[in-house]
Amino acid sequence: MKVVDVTEFYSKRGGGVRSHLTAKGHISCQLGHDHWVVAPGEKTTLQVAGEAHTSTGQSRVLHVGGPALPYDPTYHLLWRVDAVHRLVRQERPDVVEIHSPYVAAASCLSLPRKNFGIRTFVWHADFIDTYLRGPLTRRLSTQTVDLVVEPLWAWIRRIADACDATFAASRWQAEKLVAHGVRRVSYLPFGVDKGVFNPDARSESLKRELLGARSGPLLVAIGRFAVEKRWDVVLDAFFALSQRPNMKGVTLAIFGDGPERDKLKARVAGRDDVLFFGFDKDRGRLASIMASADLLIHGCPFETFGLGIAEAVSCALPIVVPDEGGAAEQALPGGSEIYPSGDAMACMHACERLLSRDRAEVTDYARRAAERVPSEEDHFRRLYSMYEELSKKEKPSERSRIDSRRRTRIPQ
Repeated sequence: MKVVDVTEFYSKRGGGVRSHLTAKGHISCQLGHDHWVVAPGEKTTLQVAGEAHTSTGQSRVLHVGGPALPYDPTYHLLWRVDAVHRLVRQERPDVVEIHSPYVAAASCLSLPRKNFGIRTFVWHADFIDTYLRGPLTRRLSTQTVDLVVEPLWAWIRRIADACDATFAASRWQAEKLVAHGVRRVSYLPFGVDKGVFNPDARSESLKRELLGARSGPLLVAIGRFAVEKRWDVVLDAFFALSQRPNMKGVTLAIFGDGPERDKLKARVAGRDDVLFFGFDKDRGRLASIMASADLLIHGCPFETFGLGIAEAVSCALPIVVPDEGGAAEQALPGGSEIYPSGDAMACMHACERLLSRDRAEVTDYARRAAERVPSEEDHFRRLYSMYEELSKKEKPSERSRIDSRRRTRIPQ
């Protein structure tokens, strides 16, 4: 099978969607499939991302040159619709999958059906509620906000109606899509690289190295440094926690990068109990820190899944997360705490409760939660199985069959 994934959510720094598609390429090779990613970049280049030695599968990334976005210049605009069309016409994939609802969606919807088999849509980011509904609700009535955002939901329905399936990685997002009239929605949670992110990655020596002279609990926070991630809640909760008499010596290790980096660092200037690690590309080291820490603290109530949260859970790290968003679905009783979204003091008390409980008991619950996290291979095997089922519904006359192995030119 040949799959072409088209997305604008593809930062040169990294991120959840890029990590997902990189894993998809790797496992697609292992399963014998051909996999393409079409994403914007600084310039048009073709990258062979990987090729399995035991199969004929290949994974390639076509970076289509486009202007940088103003808020986060590590992301670029996918403005070359012709490049997307040219690649699909040349490759004639079995699946075209849309991974962002902007120009990527428009370019895929304008493709003639004869050039591909099935078309699917992955709901990676709830941009309507994240960036519009929340801010507007503080100024306007609910009825007015509904009227303002309805055209955007109409666009999402338009995308989904043109696709054979829409995938959502959390139940609450799947239910939200259905509530807004989106059809053919399938709940399909993402998987984690469990060979890396697992409880056995724990390292007491690494934990001692991170804590230095401090002897309190080690907290971890991970995510993009952007306004929607609510780092203000994380930092306010941690500052309050550090003042609690029974939490002396507590340390917060932060992993991530993004446009709000300077503001976050300014807020913790002069403190020795907050450690910034940036975007750590060493996945093994990140897993070891997660497996060695005492809990993960998270502030974003808009997660459509929360890959970093799932990786922490897979390491048997207890989590403290808001009660809204995909992160809340990963908070199983016993090894986690949930607090009202946006309430920093409630978040602080949730951390304190979890850290004050019997450590062995919490660890036992966290290990049970880790066992329930699906692996990347499980996820992608299920995804390809769903592709196969959807393809069976396709009429053979809807596309012309050509050799899917021919050489591809880079669109200029």
